[in-house]
Amino acid sequence: MFPLIKELLNSEPDGRDICVRGWVRTKREMKNLVFVEVNDGSCFRGIQCTFDTAAALGDDTKAALAELSTGAAVEVTGKLVPSPAEGQAVEAAASSLLIVGAAPTETYPLQKKRHSLEFLREIAHLRARTNTFGAVARVRNRLAIATHEFFQSRRFQYVHTPIITGSDAEGAGALFQVTTLDLAALAKSGKAPDYTKDFFGKWTGLAVTGQLEAESYAEALLRVYTFGPTFRAENSNTTRHLAEFWMIEPEAAFFRLEDNMALAEDFLKYLFSAVLKDCAEDLEFFNSHIEKGIIETLQSVASSKFSHITYTDAIAELEKGGPFEFKPYWGCDIQTEHERFLSEKVSSGPVIVTDYPKEIKAFYMKQNSDGKTVRAMDVLVPRLGEIIGGSEREDNLDRLEKRMAELKLNMADYQWYLDLRRYGSVPHSGFGLGFERLIQYVTGMVNIRDVIPFPRAPGQAEF
Repeated sequence: MFPLIKELLNSEPDGRDICVRGWVRTKREMKNLVFVEVNDGSCFRGIQCTFDTAAALGDDTKAALAELSTGAAVEVTGKLVPSPAEGQAVEAAASSLLIVGAAPTETYPLQKKRHSLEFLREIAHLRARTNTFGAVARVRNRLAIATHEFFQSRRFQYVHTPIITGSDAEGAGALFQVTTLDLAALAKSGKAPDYTKDFFGKWTGLAVTGQLEAESYAEALLRVYTFGPTFRAENSNTTRHLAEFWMIEPEAAFFRLEDNMALAEDFLKYLFSAVLKDCAEDLEFFNSHIEKGIIETLQSVASSKFSHITYTDAIAELEKGGPFEFKPYWGCDIQTEHERFLSEKVSSGPVIVTDYPKEIKAFYMKQNSDGKTVRAMDVLVPRLGEIIGGSEREDNLDRLEKRMAELKLNMADYQWYLDLRRYGSVPHSGFGLGFERLIQYVTGMVNIRDVIPFPRAPGQAEF
């Protein structure tokens, strides 16, 4: 295998023969020299390939240099030598150039200038070639690998939960329908769909979470986690919402809420430490060009002890603070402005809020003895607010059935889930982390559509 540019930049300039493969970022001409910067995406920087046109270059190379433009895919051969240019230790003393794939200047949309993020969304198939989106992709990759490293090192089993489901785990009704019925013909006939004749013999949709299925495996394998795509059919055309996004959801048997909080804290610290260590150049770019202070914030969270506060105490602090656009009161769903106030002003660092009113939380959360609150937790971090949400799950069959009846959930859809409380039920806990929200936090990218390769949102399903 040929070396990556990242490897070449970290090598000794010992004059060895090398072959550089990648895409042209820039081409500059000065006297008898042509400087071509080539990037292959393996790191933020490209490598400078210097052609001495006064030397004995082949006719094919001279013709290729004349034709060369930004975006072209190339192979450059030469020697790895010390670079006299400031800011780079090595360069390629190039002897030959092959244009593998041309990128005509008159039509190639990425030229050497700053492009708006809105424009780059329109050419999502090419935007990974820019500094910003190459850096996002590398950060995303490192955080994904770090997720598996963290859970595997703690003996969690990776479980693949279904994408197609017959139940709404969140009770919000925001599911995309999955069907093979001829809906156009049904509409013309005026008949209601008969889902017993559908592919699965019942109504089905795309899953909003893998949590319920993960619970079943946690009660057999002790510790599991899911990491995969989830879907929400919310018509929210905002910078914070996607219709398709990725979720990380660990679930652990015999874990109480306190264990869950400790796991979430350790997880975030591991992720931030990994990306600070291994994506330093990319983070420097985000810190300089996207949002100042990102590196300092990540370092602070990674080295902080997370504080804890109950929802009731948090509301008391909010009522003393403000002013807020949304007035806080006991029983309200804490808004982003409240979350940031709690993490930035009250705690001056990451804080975990626990014991929320049961009316604003999902049916599966374990009820406290006061009859009013549940053993839920939200992890709040400065600059963002909520980054993780989770709970201890209700392991008592009677209480779970009563809560589901109060919410008028269809018990028939959940009999398998209730079986987990009938047979060998144990205390267990888990949480969810939206992967794209995590990447937004790490990079400072404002729009969530800019941290996933091909965003899916209302009216947007291109590429």
